[in-house]
Amino acid sequence: MSTDQLSRTFAALADPTRRAMLARLSEGEATVGQLAEPFAMSFAAVSKHLRVLEAAGLVSRGRDAQYRPARLDARPLAAASDWIGDYAKFWADSFESLGSYLDRLQQTNPKSNPAKENDDV
Repeated sequence: MSTDQLSRTFAALADPTRRAMLARLSEGEATVGQLAEPFAMSFAAVSKHLRVLEAAGLVSRGRDAQYRPARLDARPLAAASDWIGDYAKFWADSFESLGSYLDRLQQTNPKSNPAKENDDV
């Protein structure tokens, strides 16, 4: 089953642990041990998350002897952001239409102002 890049990106981002790892990597490269620190999980579990992030192209791993730091590659995030941005006009138009509808409702059914009614007493 072939999966496109955008699907791999969103699948990788679906997990909060992986999102937290990406947030940490946005501060600079890190080892598996450093990525594991805030989580109650084994290095093997962290490595599995890293493999998902690597498969999505969000993380690359270096090699310096036995030291294999992970680093963020944000290019797939830019593509995901662009895809989401394509829907911004739809949402803006929808909110504008809703605002216009609410304005029309207020004009046809004006509510009384309770503060004014209390002043007459």
